[in-house]
Amino acid sequence: MTRPIHWQKSSFSGGGDGDSCVELAAVNGDPLLRESDEPDRILPVAPQGLAALLHHLRASRP
Repeated sequence: MTRPIHWQKSSFSGGGDGDSCVELAAVNGDPLLRESDEPDRILPVAPQGLAALLHHLRASRP
């Protein structure tokens, strides 16, 4: 039996239930990304790559 993936919406997505969201999940410790408007298109990412992306986004905040 496959466990459902628990997706977390980005805080940058505005907090609503719209389709313009980036979501993050982890399966067996491996991070996954997807866009809410294309939920079947899942991008596995390396933890180091995700950390670099988040660091860049935080550094780019106004």
